[in-house]
Amino acid sequence: MSVSRVVFKATDFERPLVTVDVVIFTVMADQLCVLLVRRPEGVDEPFPARWALPGGFVDVDRDASLLACAERKLRDKTGVAAPYLEQLGSWGDARRDPRGWSTTHAYFALIPQPEAVEGNATTSTEWVPCDQAARRRLAFDHNTILSTAIERLRSKVEYTSLPAFLLPEPFTLPQLQRVYEVVLGRALDKSAFRKRMLDAVYLEEAGMVTGDHGRPAMGYRLRERGQATVFPRTFKSGE
Repeated sequence: MSVSRVVFKATDFERPLVTVDVVIFTVMADQLCVLLVRRPEGVDEPFPARWALPGGFVDVDRDASLLACAERKLRDKTGVAAPYLEQLGSWGDARRDPRGWSTTHAYFALIPQPEAVEGNATTSTEWVPCDQAARRRLAFDHNTILSTAIERLRSKVEYTSLPAFLLPEPFTLPQLQRVYEVVLGRALDKSAFRKRMLDAVYLEEAGMVTGDHGRPAMGYRLRERGQATVFPRTFKSGE
């Protein structure tokens, strides 16, 4: 008895639209902010002139991976490479994009404030406090993606060194503590915070710098780039 072999060809199936979106965070004026871009106008454009997260289609000729696509979109919108970039998740269905069945792979990035600049003069961009951005009616399912990214960031800040990627180096411990407090939305004990940061041995001294109120203070920088340090316990369990 012979068994027939079924050969599947990629061309036999309709392909979904594949995009990458990046939630880019920074801290400005003691607020956690996210970068939004204005979508193009036009009758053929989905969600014309609506604010959205930066992103776009995967380019099979330029992007060797989803991460490479995210890094390219990040450079296009900010002109810099993020010191921290993490995959957030994937969203896909037949209704999220009026052009057809689509899936997007989302990342979130952390950028120091001095590097938080618009890198693409042809696109209207705006840094928006996260609480305000979440109340806007964003394009596609970007409200869901943004809320997921904010929740992920705040959850991980409870037990990692992620806020250090939001600061230009060198930075002081009070400056680092303030960024933690901005992201978490609550105050932290100064002495306990200092002990935890130094005990984690993820920072190295970078010499004296001008700290708050113009006073000299020790500056610090990360020992390792692009990798977050995990603390043995969360801030919720006691600073």
